Amino acid sequence: MQLTLATQAPGEAEIFASLQGEGPSMGQPCTFVRLSRCNLACHWCDTAYTWRFEGDNRPHRAEEHFTRSANQLKLSVEQVAERIAALPPRRLVITGGEPLLQAPALAELAKLLPDHAIEIETNGTVEPPARLDVHIDQYNVSPKLAHSGNPADLALIPERLHHWASEPRAFLKFVIATPEDVAEVLDLARTYHMNPSRVYLMPEGTESETLREREQWLAPLCLTHGFRMSDRLHIHLYGDTRGT
Repeated sequence: MQLTLATQAPGEAEIFASLQGEGPSMGQPCTFVRLSRCNLACHWCDTAYTWRFEGDNRPHRAEEHFTRSANQLKLSVEQVAERIAALPPRRLVITGGEPLLQAPALAELAKLLPDHAIEIETNGTVEPPARLDVHIDQYNVSPKLAHSGNPADLALIPERLHHWASEPRAFLKFVIATPEDVAEVLDLARTYHMNPSRVYLMPEGTESETLREREQWLAPLCLTHGFRMSDRLHIHLYGDTRGT
């Protein structure tokens, strides 16, 4: 069984050790695996190289297309597990793209890494099958708001949102570009009975200056509504670069 991965250089799978930059595990040493392919298309996506290949005309603000052969790589589950095991952190973050599109192979991968705590970063639209779910310690769920450019019927599926709101392993992380986006989060939180202590608001941005500017108005909104705020630590440390 194979996994389809993103690359950090042509022919080099994006498997690396770093500090988690976002959400509840921010600052923890982790091993990261970035998978390719996504079922959504956020116009501000900072990993468009995982899905916006030639012929994909879904909108993106950079309007850049990527060569599939240079940005996508297939490896066997055993090869991926070997590369993960060679890195020191025993906390594994599986990100993308949308990782749950490759759930069957991920279930096989998880069985090969019994000593790892596993996080999955997901847009929340895909149900994890039981054979994978049993291995997962934490879900970092990032439902996409209207400003992402995705139609609500694709990005905000009621059945899935009800599930994640009631799943104790799930933390909900919303990308915020303007104060008006918080009103949409509040509406979703009321509708799906989301626990504010498991809701993170994170500024959209790929430069430290933009993040800091937005955090100035986002911090008091988190205080007012009881949400947590997430920074993007990796952007401050390494910039918007692959393999970090």
